[in-house]
Amino acid sequence: MDIRIAIGGTSLRGTLDDTAAGRDFASLLPLTLTLTDFASTEKISDLPRELSTSGAPDGTAARAGDLAYYAPWENLAIFYRDSPYATGLVRLGSLESGIEELAGRDGDFTVTIQAIDGNN
Repeated sequence: MDIRIAIGGTSLRGTLDDTAAGRDFASLLPLTLTLTDFASTEKISDLPRELSTSGAPDGTAARAGDLAYYAPWENLAIFYRDSPYATGLVRLGSLESGIEELAGRDGDFTVTIQAIDGNN
């Protein structure tokens, strides 16, 4: 599923993986969240509910541009830098571009994530 993340007047495009966690996250869309920087590596936000991690590995490493679910904290993580393996981290998908837009944002900020079709 293709998604758009709107940050002010900027739109980032991405794709969600066809996994239980990716589909469960997609069921929450559209979603408006406040992102906060974490460890100078990722932007995170609480989600309204726990996501399914059925069939997911015990953890994963993240690459810049990955969207992930950190099950122990039940939050969304959007990585703008690579990160080592973390138990409980489940990849949801990835951004096609715009990583620098996330990395350059200081403080908390609001984003809206929505599903898009191929024409938008």
